[in-house]
Amino acid sequence: MTNRVFFRAAILASLFSVTALPFAPSASAAAIQLRPTEQGWVDRIQDALGHVTTLQARFLQTAPDGKTSTGTATLDRPGRMRFDYDKPSPLLLVANDGKVVFQDRSVDQVTVMPLDRTPLGLLLRPDLRLSGDVTVTGFEHTGGRINLRVVRTDNPGEGALTLVFSDNPLSLLGWVVVDAQGRTTTIALSGVHLGGQVSQSLFILPKPEN
Repeated sequence: MTNRVFFRAAILASLFSVTALPFAPSASAAAIQLRPTEQGWVDRIQDALGHVTTLQARFLQTAPDGKTSTGTATLDRPGRMRFDYDKPSPLLLVANDGKVVFQDRSVDQVTVMPLDRTPLGLLLRPDLRLSGDVTVTGFEHTGGRINLRVVRTDNPGEGALTLVFSDNPLSLLGWVVVDAQGRTTTIALSGVHLGGQVSQSLFILPKPEN
């Protein structure tokens, strides 16, 4: 039980909720001056993400303690997402109606949080922009990969989201979340399929069983 509770807390604090104890913003939280070629990549990434309607993929999650888990991720933009963890994990996460609901079916426990206070809420926004209330604080392009780090402009101390892309073709490979306490969680995607119909029943928010 102790390990399960730790694992659940690690996911909530480090992947989907970055409202834990804040730290004072450091130099790494400041906006960077992008060169024209880098700004061109940022514009392409913003455009590519903004045109994503549905996404289905397998995921490999690495938690802050180094433990890994796998499952299936489904996104239906704007505003809907589902993370199904492979058995024997009892965990399920669903985002819809402006909320993220995290369910541990082994203890019939659900946790609810606002979608706009989670890092992945940035990916599900209808008006996806990498400027304004989102600040780019890091850009690296090497070895065919692009790492783009962003924070919330009004509160960079909440944490950071780094989006990872291949450059040819430009496609999302995963993301890295660093929470306010410096804990890092990584999601690596594989078998990504874009477009097509997704059953809306996947996004029914789970509730505790009676």
